[in-house]
This record gives sequence, C-alpha cells and structure tokens, in this order.
Amino acid sequence: MIRGSRGNWLAAALVAAFFVSGPAFGSTCGNGANGFEVWKAQFMQEASARGVGPRALDALAQTRYASKTIAADRGQKSFKLSLDSFMQKRGANAIISRGRSMKQKYGGLLSMIESRYGVPPGPLLAIWGMETGFGGFLGNQNILSAVATLAYDCRRSEFFTGHLYAALALVERGVLSPSDVGAAHGEIGQTQFLPGNALTYGVDGDGNGRVDMIGSVADALASTANFLRAHGWQPGAGYQPGEINFRALQGWNAASVYQQAIAIIGKEIDG
Repeated sequence: MIRGSRGNWLAAALVAAFFVSGPAFGSTCGNGANGFEVWKAQFMQEASARGVGPRALDALAQTRYASKTIAADRGQKSFKLSLDSFMQKRGANAIISRGRSMKQKYGGLLSMIESRYGVPPGPLLAIWGMETGFGGFLGNQNILSAVATLAYDCRRSEFFTGHLYAALALVERGVLSPSDVGAAHGEIGQTQFLPGNALTYGVDGDGNGRVDMIGSVADALASTANFLRAHGWQPGAGYQPGEINFRALQGWNAASVYQQAIAIIGKEIDG
C-alpha cells in the first residue's frame, strides 16, 4: 500500500521516470482490437525490463481489449454542450441538494481536510457528486484493461502508457486489484483518479496506514484536496472563474464546462 510521504515520492518518481525516458522501447500502437495481444506481449517484455514485477505482469497478462472504453473515448459529446445544458445533464441541482447534506454528514472530516489542505467542502463535494454521484457508481469497466487499451490505442498512446505504468505500480503494491472496476478511461475510486494521479496525490485520509480511494471516502476526499493544493490552491482565496483557485479546478478536468460546473456547484454547497 502507499504509505506516507515516501510512498508518494516513489510514485512521483516512477511516473516522472517514464516521461523522462519516453515511450516504451518498441511496442507499436494500434487502432483496433486485432493488434492488442501482440502489443501486450511486447509491452510486457518492455515493462519487465523497466523493473515491473511479476505480480503486476501477471495482472497485465489478464487484460482484454476494452471496446467500451474506446467507444467512450471517441464519444465524449457532453463537453461540447453549453454550460446550462451541461449542468442540466449532470443534475446540478440534485448534486447541490445532496452535497449540502453530505457537508453536514461529513462535517468533521471536511473540517480536518480544510485545515490540512486549505480546500473548503464545496469544491470537493461538487467533484465527488459529479464524478460518481457521491460514490453511487464508481464505474463498470476493468481498470487495468481500460488503461492498457488506451495505452495501446494510437490516439493518446504516450499519455496513457504513463498511466499504465502507474496502474502496474498500484497493482504491485496491492493498492489496486486486477479485478477492480472503474470508469471508462480507467479512473479509480470515489472521485475518479487516473492511475498516475492516484500514485502521486493519493493520501491516507482516515489514518489506517493505507490509501484506498475506492472504499474510503476520507482517502478519496483528502486525496482530491491534495491534488488541488498541488495544482496551486491557496487557502481562503476564491475559486470562481477569474479567481486564483479556479486555476486549480482547471487542473482537475480539461473541459471548460466541467471546470465552471465545479465552481458553481461548489459555491452553492459552501453557501
């Protein structure tokens, strides 16, 4: 399991090492299921040469080409909506209402997180509500297969190759099970971290000595706050568009409508 700051340093070092050294040595990306098994065999050899252990390699051997992941990657139409349409589609009013209840339910935890990371409840609850409906649906795609498929797919191969190495590190440490499911792009847990971000920003929010962003609300919310702080969050500053902390929200998701929705919903929850 990831434990303390040393675990986060090692995680960051692993991800950084991949991007410094560049893509995998010789595996060739593809645009359909036919080449996936050949690519996987090449990738496993390269991963072994990079020091990936047998536990992670065995998990990678079990992965399958994720057609639903590719379909989702090609069909992200909601981010082309207007802000009003996006908010309606996402159920913003329901998220605000439930978010206010969650603010009371998890008041002690949220106060602890704000004192430690400087992030108030609103943005965290907005992210939690938008990503998984406050943990109601964490996804139904095998995480490792989804990330491996995207690492193989030519569209964003280099980006997801880094996340695949991170996912393998999570498996090797026992943080991620080969059978764990998440969102279509391999996002993990209550607030949907990509594997590289889970390695780099995952923290132990409930104090039990390990990071579990799937089963622990405290770990998921504290890790989300840690992510925002690492992306420039300033305690006490505003987070609406044009304010200093909006930049940190931009780090969470590249879509402008998503960024604005977090800010709007968060403000309504914070009151």
